[in-house]
Amino acid sequence: MADCNDWFRTGLEHIWLPYAQMKTQPDPAPIVSTSGARLEMADGSTLIDGVGSWWTSVHGYNHPTLLKAAHEQLETMPHVMLGGLAHEQAYRLAARLAEIAPGDLDKTFFTESGSVAVEVAMKVAVQYAMNLAGERRTRFVSFKGGYHGDTFATMSVCDPEEGMHSLFSGVVPEQYVVDLPDTDDRTAAIEKLLSSHNDIAAVLVEPLIQGAGGMRMHSPETLKALREACDRHGVLLIFDEIFTGFGRTGAMFAADRAGVIPDIMCLGKALTGGITPLAATIASRKVYKAFHTDSADHALMHGPTFTGHAIGCAVANAGLDLFETKPRLEQVNTIEAQLTERLMPLSKLPQVADVRVCGAVAAVEFADEFDVSAARSWFIERGTFIRPLGRVVYLTPAYVIEQKDLETLTGAISEFAHTMR
Repeated sequence: MADCNDWFRTGLEHIWLPYAQMKTQPDPAPIVSTSGARLEMADGSTLIDGVGSWWTSVHGYNHPTLLKAAHEQLETMPHVMLGGLAHEQAYRLAARLAEIAPGDLDKTFFTESGSVAVEVAMKVAVQYAMNLAGERRTRFVSFKGGYHGDTFATMSVCDPEEGMHSLFSGVVPEQYVVDLPDTDDRTAAIEKLLSSHNDIAAVLVEPLIQGAGGMRMHSPETLKALREACDRHGVLLIFDEIFTGFGRTGAMFAADRAGVIPDIMCLGKALTGGITPLAATIASRKVYKAFHTDSADHALMHGPTFTGHAIGCAVANAGLDLFETKPRLEQVNTIEAQLTERLMPLSKLPQVADVRVCGAVAAVEFADEFDVSAARSWFIERGTFIRPLGRVVYLTPAYVIEQKDLETLTGAISEFAHTMR
């Protein structure tokens, strides 16, 4: 710790950290360098990263292809605004996303964060109804256990009870937050909701995995039921793929694995491999057509200062190169097999309520609550960085993680589970 005393101790008095009660939480682990799936601490010790910096570092830290793209763009043109100007990286990236996105999703709006990408999707859905038919559809259907961001509009579509935004009740708009249609009764309830309310602009869902809600997983049939219901009632379907996009579920997008095409898809996190902030909202041709008219009133009036950030887009293009030239999806399938083999046996323990695996995601849910802060410190002491969510201990490693490092991560979770008896 001596090497970082100056910046760490001084800065700790002034920084306000995310999702933290600053008075009571343990000190964070000071990191001085990264490489692959490893974090080097200030004291010289190394942590194996089990969460990939909030699920972003899919190619591993400091990947030379991504760093080269960032350096080259930084030296030539870090950024220019997209209002009245154009640059190659954003335009190339939009075209490439259109090529790989499912169905007719082919018009991309760039933002700096996943929360804002979802806000843009919601804004598009509301204005779509206005532009198309002059209808004011201002509410959304979302799902219990869901998480879509920390800005005010996105807080409104998060789980109101289990999410972190319940204290803002009365400030954020009220939405229809219901159960996922994973049973016949719940599917019927969605049908009734959509048929009895004409104020719904869109249904918003995290496809296959609800990430921050505890890595809750559902089947493609659930998404197919939503797609069919939305089609019957003229409501848009939005997939929040900020977590699941770019291979996390074993396919390029969860939409691909499920075989369901949304009207709007939100991307972020792994888009730049954890190098720079960048997110995207991709609309279908059907949706975009309602905005592409001779009326100025039909334009989407939204414009973040750093929309289409040139360095971020350059890195994202380099990341797509890696998906094209490296066996990333095969690596995810290998990780899935190892996670299944090593963690599924824990489901037999009485203290474990459930074990879930999908692609490069694993979640071990415990029957009882435990001290999350203490658990995080416990994992660090064993050379791993694992950050539990509530009663869930999960892994979302880099796709390039070495088998022995993944073995260390799953071994730490297994040891932790056995200490819970």
